[in-house]
Amino acid sequence: MSDTTSRALALLNLLQTHRHWPGTELASRLGVTERTVRRDVDRLRELGYRVESTPGAAGGYRLEAGSAVPPLLLTDDEAVTMAIGLRVAATQQLVGGAEVTLTALAKLEQVLPSALRQRVNALAAAVQPPRIGDAPVVSPVVLGEIALATRDHERLRMRYVDGAGAESVRRVEPHALAPSGRKWFLLCWDLDRDDWRTFRVDRIVSVEHTRVLFTRREISTEEIDERVLIAASWSPQKIEADAVMQLPFPEMQDMFGPWSEGATPEGENRTRWPFGGSDWREAMYALLWIPEGVEYTTSFPEPHRAELRESVQRLLRALDAPAPDPRD
Repeated sequence: MSDTTSRALALLNLLQTHRHWPGTELASRLGVTERTVRRDVDRLRELGYRVESTPGAAGGYRLEAGSAVPPLLLTDDEAVTMAIGLRVAATQQLVGGAEVTLTALAKLEQVLPSALRQRVNALAAAVQPPRIGDAPVVSPVVLGEIALATRDHERLRMRYVDGAGAESVRRVEPHALAPSGRKWFLLCWDLDRDDWRTFRVDRIVSVEHTRVLFTRREISTEEIDERVLIAASWSPQKIEADAVMQLPFPEMQDMFGPWSEGATPEGENRTRWPFGGSDWREAMYALLWIPEGVEYTTSFPEPHRAELRESVQRLLRALDAPAPDPRD
């Protein structure tokens, strides 16, 4: 393989791993001049790859979608991961998931070497995908476009429908896509609210790329996991109730952090906090987060209220009774 061909393939590999590359950075990574980069881009265009160039100091190159899918460069690990992902995706709640992913999988496995096909079969046999059941349907197109924008730090404009059916247009900086339970969530910085927001992907109707890049804000993996967990807990629960605490709203926000989402002030010295759970035990666990010494009332509904009262009374009797004899 000639140096020119090898360099063009290396350039193609770089273009496939990022949405936008400055010309100076491509030249630096390939160890050539920017003029050589321009010639190699022209060679890729002759082969059918649509490479868009933008002039200026902030200009560069990006690989655009074409009318047909050109060949992709995949490492062995990338090919195996993609094949396994397609097998799992065939069982997930995606629009057209089973049919589309199985045909794509058949095409990919057809060109895999024998050794890689054996790796795919072995790993796929060991992977047990979760049961989806009645999980909400997610558009793979929307999911894919958000993933690209998240990778490239590109602002999005999206149409979102909330749980009440109200539609809004949001301008966001996507930071992470994460599954929780049977749903997908997008954690992003909401430019209109000037704060972090978490959206259910199945409620995102459409996304529009703005081609405006942003600097990623600092947020830890732990905080991302916590915010997604909070968003997942806001899905409709079997038991839903409020706790009204004798605690000013600003103090409650400081104590609860991200878990204060949804809370509202009730006058100057009280805060209303919604909570819930799949059963009375799970809902009761939320009440245990109320800080020590803070009095509160709750709208815990019947018959779960009676079940909780009976359990608490038994717990108090057990704590007041003498401890059992120690184990021999």
